[in-house]
Amino acid sequence: MSDIEMKPTSRSHSHVEEASTADYPMKTVDTFHADEAMRVIATYSGDESWTEDEEKKLLQKIDWNLMPILCLTYALQYYDKAMLGQAAIFGLRTDLQLLTGDRYSFSASIFYLGFIVGAYPVMVLAQRYPVERVAAGTVSIWGLCLLLTTQCRNYQALYAQRFFLGVLESGISPMFMIVVSSWYKKNEQALRMGIWYCCTGYISCVSPLINWGLGQIHGGVSSWPYMFYFAGSITFVWGIVLLWVLKPEPISVKVLNERERYIAVSRLRSNNSGVRNTHFKGSQVRELLFDGKFWLLFFIAMLSMIANAPISTFTPILINGFGYSTFNSLLLSMPCSFWSGSMTLSMSYLCYRFTAKGIRSYLFIFTQMIVVFACILLVAVPSTVKGVALFAIIILPSVGSGYGILMGIQMANIAGYTKKSVASAGLFIGYCFGNFIGPLVYRSQDSPRYLIGFLVTIGSSVVSCILMYIYRMICSSENKKRDDAGIVEAYDNAYDDDLTDKKNLQFRYIL
Repeated sequence: MSDIEMKPTSRSHSHVEEASTADYPMKTVDTFHADEAMRVIATYSGDESWTEDEEKKLLQKIDWNLMPILCLTYALQYYDKAMLGQAAIFGLRTDLQLLTGDRYSFSASIFYLGFIVGAYPVMVLAQRYPVERVAAGTVSIWGLCLLLTTQCRNYQALYAQRFFLGVLESGISPMFMIVVSSWYKKNEQALRMGIWYCCTGYISCVSPLINWGLGQIHGGVSSWPYMFYFAGSITFVWGIVLLWVLKPEPISVKVLNERERYIAVSRLRSNNSGVRNTHFKGSQVRELLFDGKFWLLFFIAMLSMIANAPISTFTPILINGFGYSTFNSLLLSMPCSFWSGSMTLSMSYLCYRFTAKGIRSYLFIFTQMIVVFACILLVAVPSTVKGVALFAIIILPSVGSGYGILMGIQMANIAGYTKKSVASAGLFIGYCFGNFIGPLVYRSQDSPRYLIGFLVTIGSSVVSCILMYIYRMICSSENKKRDDAGIVEAYDNAYDDDLTDKKNLQFRYIL
């Protein structure tokens, strides 16, 4: 392996790199066609085999250096994003004239419109430039944008602030999907994505207490700005820290020695999807746009996430509508958050534990059926039966665990670095469309039961289950075609030419 030299073609003349740092002895590597992981493999001169124990210790080291960073960043993002619902019961709706018509619902929706606008530009930057710099910059700026919420004096100003906050926050989820796929094998990815994504639930077990405490300033009257002062300041500082602590891929990080880096890269051959390639390839984008599997996942994400509206935006208001006090409404929203985090973590673990069984698509359908059951309870049971209504609201956040499964399926089933980057942003845009539509179907005139909103959620969740089953059948059929053609699953082309899942017939789709 130490004698490998990748010869450039005329097409890739400007993309030939000489690894001449202390980490990489002088070697010529074509980084346009090949994945950048080849730089590590081509320049390593030690023992090319490793033990299971070595890999296990390395995996633990990766987990402890990466997972806390992703978890804290995503927790802050959801804390910032979901604060609107908690600030709403501390005077924000009155002060910013949001009680008229559907102004409050639109203030939630426009945030996701910003997500849609920002997702692709941020991911293009993240492919071209170091991920840690792009992530640190966007987090710091969104912290400042969050602070600007305190300067809003009417609903129009809040609309503008929420839109730009969405633009700035849009890249974190797609970037983290890419980071996880750059560090972990297919069977490991679902659990790791679940670990950081479950923080959307667990942070909301803490945030109601923090915001209630801040809400007591001025006796709870118009005290919502203090919530944004607190969250914005923490987010800004964390963005600066992120530049130094985020490790986006194993190719050049300093926390690994030469052998650890070689093992970290070589073991990812089994993904058949590469580690990193900074060259944007239009052919992979075109392939993605004509890939029906991508569009199925896009619409699955959109339809399933309509259910997120009553969770992230309306939960405290719904509970408050049952006759509970402001404080009790916040407290009673905490079990919802704990259920959400625990469901996401447990579903991700099952995906990891039973990867070979092909149960991911079925687990997604299971989570959506819980959402349907919760909505049926909220529609059919009188609101005076508070125990049943609260139970339904508590289990409704199962939708989050479904999206966690979707992210794992998306990253495991797409190869080609540009295709994977664009697809991760595309899935997130589907998520955003669902979150944009959701608050609009929960209309103010339907308060406090929101019957139309819950009926729409039932329908969209059922359709998402049907589409997921179709997706499973397509992937299963493609795997069978490759098996019948006598092409076995192998990893010969994992890094050699940045091949996509369609062009690399040794690739197999996870079900």
